[in-house]
Amino acid sequence: MNTHGVWAIYRFEMARSLRTIWQSVATPVITTSLYFVVFGGAIGSRISTVGGVGYGSFIVPGLIMLSLLTQSISNASIGIYFPKFTGTVFELLSAPVTAMEMVAGFVGAAATKSIVLGLLILATSALFVPLHVEHPLAMIAFLVLTSVTFSLFGFIIGIWANGFEQLSVVPALLVTPLTFLGGAFYSIDMLPQPWRTISLFNPVVYLISGFRWSFFDKGDVSIGLSLGVTAGFMVACLLAITAIFRSGWRLKN
Repeated sequence: MNTHGVWAIYRFEMARSLRTIWQSVATPVITTSLYFVVFGGAIGSRISTVGGVGYGSFIVPGLIMLSLLTQSISNASIGIYFPKFTGTVFELLSAPVTAMEMVAGFVGAAATKSIVLGLLILATSALFVPLHVEHPLAMIAFLVLTSVTFSLFGFIIGIWANGFEQLSVVPALLVTPLTFLGGAFYSIDMLPQPWRTISLFNPVVYLISGFRWSFFDKGDVSIGLSLGVTAGFMVACLLAITAIFRSGWRLKN
């Protein structure tokens, strides 16, 4: 394991983010505050509780997951796309680091930034609503697992993209709508049939449900199923990245 190479890539990616630290901190704080003003004030006045949990507290896991998914994809995709755009990716490919070591550096940095962002949103939410995490270790585990999984997914998008506009296509047109429709601001148990059954085909439902379980000890689906779906998607991303590096698809041409 070339720890020096992994650390060099990780440190470079973290330094790039630290140059915009104010934007990275201010944006989630302001956005989270606006969500509580709009959803907590307007909808919360009509829906006092969901499953015995105050509505303001109920939406916190969904808010964190919404930012976590989009930021993990964005950080990882931009991180690998810029070397492709500038041509320095060939220096990385010829350096004495393996494909998995390169992925560990880029994905590790992207996941770290997403985890910090998630904790920042959690701290901001505590200023608006009372929060109690029933399973803190499970909450941290879900936070890390989701960040790593979608950073891997973002890494694939960064390799696939041929332009800056393509970097935002998947988060804007796929991930964000699936998150809103995946129970971020409501429980899918509130939906009538057949919409509740249709929602179960949305993979984001299992992410949000598992993360919400770590807060309130209750979710829309079982915690085992949530972990299984998340781990399965991570394995699929790892297999896809392995195939990409073996073939050199959009990296060596």
